[in-house]
Amino acid sequence: MSKASAITAPQVRDAAPLFAALGDETRLRLLVRLSSSGPGSITYLSAKSDVSRQAITKHLRVLAEAGLVRSTRRGRERVWDLEPRRLADAHEYLDSLSRQWDEALDRLKRFVED
Repeated sequence: MSKASAITAPQVRDAAPLFAALGDETRLRLLVRLSSSGPGSITYLSAKSDVSRQAITKHLRVLAEAGLVRSTRRGRERVWDLEPRRLADAHEYLDSLSRQWDEALDRLKRFVED
């Protein structure tokens, strides 16, 4: 991998809050629910959950700050929806890391075999 394709410090700064938000089980469950069922209110998202509505709201705010969800007002309710672009960013970041590791392993293999 050339230096140009290495992960840069700004990319790491951008990815850190994204992966921090993804590192919580409750937040991952919320993303899965939004992904499979589409937009939902706090009432919908907290149904069948051991987590309170207040906690769900806090988790959604963390996800929103990381750019993973967005909300809109519908009457008196706020409806939350998945922001697929940030998930694509996470995928691209992990792909880049994977390529870097593959290339490092290839270099190690060549070194050991020589």
